[in-house]
Amino acid sequence: PPFIDFENIVIRKRLRRLLSFQRYLHSSRLLRGTPHLNPLHILDEDYTGQAKCMLEKVGMWNFDIFLFDRLTNGNSLVTLTFHLLNQYGLLELFQLDMMKLWRFLVMVQEDYHSLNPYHNAVHAADVTQAMYCYMREPKLAKSLTSCDLLLGLLAAATHDLDHPGVNQPFLIKTNHYLAKLYRNSSVLENHHWRSAVGLLRETGLFSHLPAEDGLQMERQLGSLILATDISRQNEYLGKFRTHLDQDDLCLSSAAHRHFILQMALKCADICNPCRPWELSKQWSEKVTEEFFHQGDIEKKHKLEVSPLCDSQSNSMENIQIGFMTYVVEPLFAEWGRFSDTRLSQTMLGHLGLNKASWGGLLQQEQGSSTEDLEASGCASVAMPTPAVAKSEPEPASAEPDAIATATDIGETNSQTDNKIIPQGSEES
Repeated sequence: PPFIDFENIVIRKRLRRLLSFQRYLHSSRLLRGTPHLNPLHILDEDYTGQAKCMLEKVGMWNFDIFLFDRLTNGNSLVTLTFHLLNQYGLLELFQLDMMKLWRFLVMVQEDYHSLNPYHNAVHAADVTQAMYCYMREPKLAKSLTSCDLLLGLLAAATHDLDHPGVNQPFLIKTNHYLAKLYRNSSVLENHHWRSAVGLLRETGLFSHLPAEDGLQMERQLGSLILATDISRQNEYLGKFRTHLDQDDLCLSSAAHRHFILQMALKCADICNPCRPWELSKQWSEKVTEEFFHQGDIEKKHKLEVSPLCDSQSNSMENIQIGFMTYVVEPLFAEWGRFSDTRLSQTMLGHLGLNKASWGGLLQQEQGSSTEDLEASGCASVAMPTPAVAKSEPEPASAEPDAIATATDIGETNSQTDNKIIPQGSEES
């Protein structure tokens, strides 16, 4: 397939970053002589009183990230992450330069593809809010160190950074340079991690730390982001289940705490089916749009259509039911064993209700298809040529691997025109 002009992409990205950073600086009080008494002064003119009120309830599971994004004028990721880092006192604890941190977060937000329906900065903000909820759970709250908290929030904010808009199998079968660079192994996750490290170094956020400490932070950040590779779901879930069966998790151990952070990030990444229906349904619509967009690209370029990406043979209902059954339910059942709290019960409750709702919608859809078939049958009696009914949507897939493969499709590349296959970005 044809390639994108990478040089122009890099130039546009750098220009976008520059303009964005200048916009944030001039819209804040930082350049107007305001004393640096409170990091939240940076945000004062970037969001309304309503957004501030929402931040007071940022630990609530029904937090509406879509509304928050509108109230912050599309700056939910920057605003939320900065607020949480400040709330934990991490700027002071790690002596983080406020301007470097602000610049880093702005660049992170800008490097998410805003035109993508699902894997964009709003998704990253949603995952960051969920990660915060998990880190507040009793077992974690009394065990996590300040370093754990910093890494957990940064990993959530950057876990899908600069996603090219298609899944790993797509990158491999189109000989994408990222697939070659990472030798077909956790291609997207490696790219997200390396992109995050690139921004950390570009902004010098950790430059004041001893060199080895900075490198260790980067390695641990990578370990967290790499854990979100859905193709390794069974590996992590099996390890988690074994720990729980043997009751040998010891959160005084740095290694065990890090593993729990990995599991928390995995839960946060796919927690949409565990949100209240009005939020969960919106995410389902967005991810299905991305699935089908990839399928359209594959059809256009005569490629084999990836599982769940064919809009002619799949519906949002059966995709969601399959995803919940084979991916979400097993993971959150184990998380509930580890952290048997009101939040875990709330999430599992929403999951059950949402699955039932999709089941009801699927029955309605199938009922409508049956009526269409009957109508077509009646028409065929009167017409010389029988009417050909559209094929019914397939039921929820019985193939867990197919669900796992399609789950990792990232942002549909709305930023590419319909003559080219997405190639991502080389700058990282």
